[in-house]
Amino acid sequence: MRYRGIIICCFLWLSFGCGNRLIPGIASSSAEATRLRVLTYNIHHANPPSKPEIIDIGAVANVIKQQQPDLVALQEVDVYTNRSGKAVNEAAEIAKLSGMPYYFFAKAINYDGGEYGIAILSRYPIEQMRNNALPNEENTGGEHRTLATVTVILPGQKKIMFACTHLDAQEKDINRFSQVKKIAMLLEKTEYPLIIAGDFNDIPGSRVVNELDKYFIRSCTNCAFTIPQINPKQTIDHIAYQASGGFAVTEHIVIDEKYASDHLPVLAVLKIK
Repeated sequence: MRYRGIIICCFLWLSFGCGNRLIPGIASSSAEATRLRVLTYNIHHANPPSKPEIIDIGAVANVIKQQQPDLVALQEVDVYTNRSGKAVNEAAEIAKLSGMPYYFFAKAINYDGGEYGIAILSRYPIEQMRNNALPNEENTGGEHRTLATVTVILPGQKKIMFACTHLDAQEKDINRFSQVKKIAMLLEKTEYPLIIAGDFNDIPGSRVVNELDKYFIRSCTNCAFTIPQINPKQTIDHIAYQASGGFAVTEHIVIDEKYASDHLPVLAVLKIK
């Protein structure tokens, strides 16, 4: 009887004593998913502008970790390149160091012996990861760009779609305009509520952002500048969502972080109605 009592106690401890422990990436209740902290960050391949000779992945990861995001859109990410380290997958390393259990890297181009592109980090499980090519008009000399999309499984099995992109950086907007129209087409009929974030390389009032605004609602209307990191002069990093998704913005912040990248990170807190 003594041993039977010990066994029963152990069973009850295992059944109930661990009830408040969180498995990484899984929230303890669906209430925690009513607000999502969404971060977009062009990381300049983890190369601090003030120290062009080094790669500082830890600095990028610390910026992300301090904001405690649920979803992160990263741009200018190196994977196994000579300049950032042939053994270094920046997407994987940043995810690990910032405490984000899930990630997806989407290659835009082959670069310097490895790959270069964008990435999504998530606190919650992801599925249906897709790398969608974006148009690059002939004879423009533009760099190939892409759109990464994932389905995010929130607590209570609620699902949303999260997208990340980095549009063409040339002075003329011909590629950016084609790319944003392609994005709208790709995301027009999504099964789940949608959030998109990234470096759109264009400012509010431009025809590119005006086109974006036809399909999505940006998380700010009078946006703080995001580039360069010191004395910023332009807003080109944006977070947006579909009107039909039931989102509402409770906070939009441009984070004053001058060391890790030539862009300032942008955080939006979105409430799911």
